[in-house]
Parts: sequence; C-alpha cells; structure tokens
Amino acid sequence: MQEISPELRDFAERYTAAWCSQDPDKVAAFFSPNGSLAINGGPPSLGRAAISQAAKSFMLAFPDLCVGMDRLAQAGERIEYHWTLTGTNTGPGGTGRTVRTIGYESWSIGADGLIDESVGSFDADDYERQISGRA
Repeated sequence: MQEISPELRDFAERYTAAWCSQDPDKVAAFFSPNGSLAINGGPPSLGRAAISQAAKSFMLAFPDLCVGMDRLAQAGERIEYHWTLTGTNTGPGGTGRTVRTIGYESWSIGADGLIDESVGSFDADDYERQISGRA
C-alpha cells in the first residue's frame, strides 16, 4: 500500500470536520464543482448543490452528528476514507435513538485537488435497526 501524503491526510481531516460542522455547504466544498457522491449504490448526487442536500439530510436527522476518520488508505488510483458516524436521531420525525455506524468512501481526486467522485457504503440494515430500536 502506498503512503498517504501529509496534504491528503490534512484534506481528509478537514473533510471530517466539515461533516461535524452542521454546515452541508462545507462538505460540498470538498468536491469538484461537478463532483459526485453516491451512497450504498443509490443514484449519485451530482454537483455541489446536490451533495450539500445529501449532507444536509444526515445533519438534519442527527443535530449532534459526529463523524470520525478511522483510516485513510491509498487503493490504486483511489483513496479509501473509512469513518464512524455517531449521533442521536432527534431531527424532524426522529426516533430519539442513538446511532453508531461505520462506513467508507472511495474517492477519485480530480486535477483541482478536490473529490471528483465518492462512492460510499455503510451497513444500512444495521443503521435502520439502530434508529428503530429493533433487536
């Protein structure tokens, strides 16, 4: 595995802080203007406005949203950003339940040094189980 540069590690740390900021536009600013974010095989959010909306949906659901960076790795031409999300589902229509889930994003970095494409994944069944309180 290739070594991660200090600049890329700093980028990922600032991206992590953006997710914890409750400002979805800060998350979108890490993407190229025409970048994309796809989660769990769903249709990608294309462009910063759509990426901001995707981030906002998590931030609204979890007003105390905290994302931690677990690991950053080079995987060929892509960067793997592994994270843990914690928060309490107290947003509109929330259940009041606490969620802790892990996931990752696979990034393609564009010529502008920003994320051109992010393909992310997390265990949606476990996430739903935690929100609903099912055993």
